[in-house]
Amino acid sequence: MTNKFIEFFKEPAFIEPIKDEETIKKTYSHFRLRIFYSSFIAYVVFHLCRKNIAVALPSMGQALHLSNTELGLLGSSLYVTYGIGKFINGVLADKANVRTFLPTALILSAICNLCFVLSSIFVTPGHISFFGLPSGTILLWLLCFFWGANGWFQSCGFPPVAKSLSYWFSNSERGTKWSLWSTSHQIGVFAAVMLSGFAIDKFGWMAAFYIPAVICIITGIWLFNRLRDKPQTIGLPDVEKFRNEPEAKAEEDEENDNRSYFQIFKEHIICNPVIWMLAIAYIFVYIIRFGTEDWLVKYLVEVKHNPLPLASSKLSSLALIGAGGAICAGVISDRIFKGNRTPINIIFLVCLIFSLLAFVANPAENNIMDFVYAAMIGVFTAGPQMLIGGLCAVESSSKKVASASIGFTGVFGYVGAALSSGGTGFMVDKFGWNGAIAFWLVSTAICVGICVILLIYEKQQKKNKKA
Repeated sequence: MTNKFIEFFKEPAFIEPIKDEETIKKTYSHFRLRIFYSSFIAYVVFHLCRKNIAVALPSMGQALHLSNTELGLLGSSLYVTYGIGKFINGVLADKANVRTFLPTALILSAICNLCFVLSSIFVTPGHISFFGLPSGTILLWLLCFFWGANGWFQSCGFPPVAKSLSYWFSNSERGTKWSLWSTSHQIGVFAAVMLSGFAIDKFGWMAAFYIPAVICIITGIWLFNRLRDKPQTIGLPDVEKFRNEPEAKAEEDEENDNRSYFQIFKEHIICNPVIWMLAIAYIFVYIIRFGTEDWLVKYLVEVKHNPLPLASSKLSSLALIGAGGAICAGVISDRIFKGNRTPINIIFLVCLIFSLLAFVANPAENNIMDFVYAAMIGVFTAGPQMLIGGLCAVESSSKKVASASIGFTGVFGYVGAALSSGGTGFMVDKFGWNGAIAFWLVSTAICVGICVILLIYEKQQKKNKKA
């Protein structure tokens, strides 16, 4: 039984290479497109079972009598398990079959959403007591458990995608392809917000969990058919060799590197100061990212007195227009900064501070500018979020540990996410919404400072290489 389980997830072996050049070209063309759109759709759908809670918070908190701090604990339970899981599953994904690893995780995430809803049906606050504890306490524990379990399976989504993008697209095109794929984050949030808002409006808050769960299960089954692992597992050559790029020899040498996985991991991640700086910066990127994504609807409802559909629409503009920020960051860093990602990170983060201040200062009755400022927050968050913990991490390490490098920075990112969720709820309860806004602004400013240090370090490293 255990052997069958391991075999199901084990990375498939390389097969006999295809000899015919025309067949290689056609096969690569077919599967590169297929891998890209499958990975894109997969990550969009993953968000349906993760970001649905952002829209459900106001009505769920009221229905279950949960405080802002308790609602923040729910978010933190996901982010803690997501962060730990992203690293562990990143290491596993480097040696796992993308075709089975990713769809299975999506289906299990959907099951956790269903269990989350069922918990609130079977345990009603204030009605009965379990083992001497109030039923409300038991319910909160159950919700945290299933939402935390959801975080673990959600963390299995990004590492196999990072592996696929690293192996199916070469260095010269990876920045553009990665930035295009990264819009799945924002489109996923947009889809989750719109779907959850509609579901709650028509069927109540529980529908925001069971409707996305059904969609995720169906998509997971479809992904088993669409996805594939490395090109070599279907008889294709390494992508750099296929595209005749200057990096082909280096990539071939890396592929033939006989050092153990741990040795490569140690050199390119554990002993890599750039990865560590990126990881620490990622903490603060995620504080502002998830602070706005998870709490903006509640802020608009409570502070600007927006009805829920209007507040959800404003959050959706943050997500949808924000997708353009990821593309711009990737393209600008490629074409203007010649592959140097740090300057664009600094520029975007400074603009993010001003966008957030403008959003807060905008009068409640000026809904149009709220949409504009929310979109700007999305744009200037999406760029650093995509670069710092994603593309920068991969480019600063080795392709052989691509998933692990993403997982490593992801651990720190989701430390930030947990701090964001619990911290924002605490700040609102203790100091009001101004305290939460200050929490986000200070976090962004700290991230700017770390990126400046990273920029100085990178320049010094270049000088040392020339010397």
